[in-house]
Amino acid sequence: MSTPVTLTHLATGLAELDNNKVTPGLLGFVVFAALAVATWFLVKSMNRQFKRVDFVEQPEHPAEEGTGAAKLS
Repeated sequence: MSTPVTLTHLATGLAELDNNKVTPGLLGFVVFAALAVATWFLVKSMNRQFKRVDFVEQPEHPAEEGTGAAKLS
């Protein structure tokens, strides 16, 4: 069977679906709930990790005078 004929049969089959009866069902709900719970745990873990971070930026040390190319002259 050629591709256009197959696509025509597929489109005809999809047109016969009743839009009022097509729902995500239990599987869709379970997948959505699992993603929501996983996201909640990830955010909770991320917040715990951020609380552990104690970052104090050290000032850069200025270059000492008399070192490098100026010392060679």
